[in-house]
Order: sequence, then structure tokens, then C-alpha cells
Amino acid sequence: MFWAMLAVAVGFVGLAVLAVLAIKVFVEAQRLGRQVADTTRQINQAAEELERAAVGVAKAGGEVV
Repeated sequence: MFWAMLAVAVGFVGLAVLAVLAIKVFVEAQRLGRQVADTTRQINQAAEELERAAVGVAKAGGEVV
């Protein structure tokens, strides 16, 4: 009887550990998603600024864009 109770307790502890790790993974995945979204926004902003600068340089050089 002792071994059965011990096995149940160890199983419960194992599930609790897995649940905690799953929550940590979920939180980190959300944080990574926010970082990717922020980085994408920054890249798009830099691309727009580069495009505006290229238009200005092309106009100064007399080329048509």
C-alpha cells in the first residue's frame, strides 16, 4: 500500500512540475511574440525612412523614381 501511495504522490509532483514548466513556456512564447512584433514594427519604420531618403536623393540627383 505504501508503494502505491508513493507512486501516486510522485506522479502528482511530476504533473505539477510539468504544469509549472508549461506555464513558463507559455509566458516566454508570449514575450517572444511581443518582441517579434516590436522588431517588425521597427524594421517597417526603418524601411519607410529609407524609402523617403532614397526619394529625396533621387530628386536631388535629377532621376525619376
